[in-house]
Amino acid sequence: MTDTRGRLLGRALGVVRPILIDKVERDHAQTDRAFHYRRIVVAVTLVVGATLLGLSFATEQGDPAFYPLTFGLAATWAVGSLASGPLHLGHIEILGARRRPIITPILVGLALGAVFVVGGLITREIPPLAAYIEDVLGYAKAGNLYLLMVITLVNGIAEELFFRGALFAAIGRKRPVLISTIIYALATIAGGNPVLVFAAVTLGAVVGLQRRAGGGVLAPILTHITWSTIMLLVLPRIFNG
Repeated sequence: MTDTRGRLLGRALGVVRPILIDKVERDHAQTDRAFHYRRIVVAVTLVVGATLLGLSFATEQGDPAFYPLTFGLAATWAVGSLASGPLHLGHIEILGARRRPIITPILVGLALGAVFVVGGLITREIPPLAAYIEDVLGYAKAGNLYLLMVITLVNGIAEELFFRGALFAAIGRKRPVLISTIIYALATIAGGNPVLVFAAVTLGAVVGLQRRAGGGVLAPILTHITWSTIMLLVLPRIFNG
């Protein structure tokens, strides 16, 4: 039994290590001037983005202003990211070969989504927590599903370009996963909902580890949009029950 558990643990680590732990060698060095420039652009973008996030969640559910505000938020993250300097897609080592991370981050997003679905089933039985989740889901229930899907995908991509792309690179080599996750959570506080902050901490830690391991934004983007799609399509059904 012990040998079997050891083998299963070894296989699990063999799957997880290239995705979240082992760093792929790369040379993404920045000059001091480029590094300081990136930090300035990131700081300005962060202030504008957090402001737009707060304004978007300050709108009434069903208010048409929610859509331009959220698209403006995505544009802010994306433009700030691209203006800050070069971004990279990243690689992972699979079966001895360096590859773009595509399937594995989608699987991570599915797994993370499953965890949140289970959490949703639990928290709907706890009225104070359920109220916070229903407040967020009210925007999904009151809006156009297809337009919300576009917003979900666009914002997921834009957030990763900024938080795991530009911001991560602007932090430097010391604790970028921890610092980027904290800043991501702090920016989410502007939304005024503690459930959003919890989701930001959990998601931010996972995609931050992916960014650290692979050196790029492709894996975080795929994990983020997979997870957020599950949240949009499944959670409202749970809280409608």
